[in-house]
Parts: sequence; structure tokens; C-alpha cells
Amino acid sequence: MTIYRKFILAALILAFGVVSLGAYVRLSDAGLGCPDWPGCYGKLTPHLAAEAINAELAVRPDGPVSHAKAWKEMLHRYLAGTLGLLVLGIAVLGWRSRRETSGGVGLPLVLLGLVVFQALLGMWTVTQLLKPLIVSAHLLGGLATLSLLLWLWLRERAQYSHVYYARVDHLRGSAAIGLALLVTQIALGGWVSTNYAALACTDFPLCQGAWMPPMDFAHGFTLHRALGETASGELLPMTALTAIHWVHRVMALIVFLYLGLLVLRLLRTPGYASLGLVIGGLLLLQVSLGISNVLFSLPLAVAVAHNAGAALLLSSLVLLNYRVRRR
Repeated sequence: MTIYRKFILAALILAFGVVSLGAYVRLSDAGLGCPDWPGCYGKLTPHLAAEAINAELAVRPDGPVSHAKAWKEMLHRYLAGTLGLLVLGIAVLGWRSRRETSGGVGLPLVLLGLVVFQALLGMWTVTQLLKPLIVSAHLLGGLATLSLLLWLWLRERAQYSHVYYARVDHLRGSAAIGLALLVTQIALGGWVSTNYAALACTDFPLCQGAWMPPMDFAHGFTLHRALGETASGELLPMTALTAIHWVHRVMALIVFLYLGLLVLRLLRTPGYASLGLVIGGLLLLQVSLGISNVLFSLPLAVAVAHNAGAALLLSSLVLLNYRVRRR
């Protein structure tokens, strides 16, 4: 394995960890554990910022800052920074070996630009006080980084692989649609999480005892607003949170039915049955975790697993789309 491919594999594994840890930070309300960026009260570690953290705790003991939350937030930043350095290394190595790589240096450079933008989103997440649009974009950016790293790894690995797949052009469109639907559902899930709307409906399959409870779609899906507020600065009504949650549920049903049918097609396609079983298993796991979040009032471990499961399901769809396009 070349050093270039080792960098890609290391970045791919780390990207999954950063996405999962980011979900843990968000769901444990540690997003403002250090209210500045990139350090913690201007220090490299929360240990060095202990005096400032203690002063904040003395004023707001139940506020967003604590020693534990600060360490969670900074650990995520340390790992994200390491990922950024790995991607920089991939871009440099890809440029130096651009005549030897299978697809040129375009994708590594796109990844580098995406990681830089991710760093800016991370900064804005803190400085803009967890504005839902920015936090959701940060989540999607992390998953996009993971997906592009996986595609790059598959592309470079193909040079040394002697495995060939039958032509399945009839699956290309279906796989692309499945990926697009899943990305849409992940974006809606991110919007639920960043607006703290996961428990707007605490029953299942009904929502507040009805199939269609009172909902405020206009305020719920206004993008440019502060956390917990309408665009005019008023308190975001419960009906808006209900609308956010309800749309996520409906889209989950659509994705489940579509990907379920796609899995059945894969099981009947030579060479794709194993991948179909993986996608089907991850799909069932995601649905089970989503329902468990509602029925058990959003346990932290289950909520984080739901985010990690989304990353794995997305990766399986990226793998499928890569394979159906490879000769």
C-alpha cells in the first residue's frame, strides 16, 4: 500500500470518528463547551482554561460551559484538526503523484477546499451560538467529507484490485435516486437535531395522538434564524418543532420503502446480493434506532448510534453508486 493510500484510509477512518464524535458533542449539549474558537478561552486545552471555566460556572452553574463539556468540544476540535492535516497531506501527495493516481488530483483538491470550509462552519457554529442552519451545514459537510474520502479510497484501491463487476447499467439511476433520497433524509434529520425537535412527538406511529397534529411549517422551515427563535426573534412555537419532526418521519417512510425495493433488486442481481444485505441490514437498524429514540425519550447512546448509523448507511450507498459505475 502506498503512503498516498495509507493517508486516504487513515483520513476515512478518522472522518467517521469525527462525525460520530460531533454528534455526541451536539447531543450532549457541549457545542458551546468552549465559547470561543479555535482554543478554549484563548488556551490550547481546557486544563489551561480552568480558571476561566470556573469563573463562568460561578456565574452560570447550569449554563453551557463546564469542564466536561469543554473537553468534549476540544477533543472534537483536535480530531477535526488532525483530519484537516491528513486531507492536506492527501492533496499534496496527490499533486506530487498526479500522473500515477487513477483519477488525477481534482478530488483531493475538492476535499481540501471542503475541509477548509468545514473549519469555518465549526467556527461559526460557536460564534453564531448554534444557529440551526450552520450546525446542519456542518453536519452535512462532515458526511460529505466522509463520502468523498470513501470514493477516493475506492478509486485508488481499484488500481490494485482484480475484481470485476458485471454491467448493471439498469441500476445506475435507481442507485443515484436512493443516494439523493438518503441525503435529503439525513439533512432533515440534522434539522431535527439542531432544532432540538426529536421529542416533539413522543408516541409512534402517531404524533401527539394524531396522524397529522397541528403544525407550523413556515416557522419550522425558516432557515435564517437563531436557535429556538422565529425569524422575528420570538420563541419558536411547539407547532413548528412538530412540523420539523413530522416531515422527518414521512421522509423516513419514503426512504425506507424506496431503499427496501432497491435492496430486493440487488438481491436478485449477480454479484450484488452481499451489498444488498448490508444496505438492508443498516436500513432496518436505522429505522429501529429512530423509533427507539422516540419511545425511550432520546437516550444519548441511541441518538449517537442513530447518527453513526446514518453515516454507515450513506457509505453503503456511496459504495453501491461507485460499483454500478465501474466497469
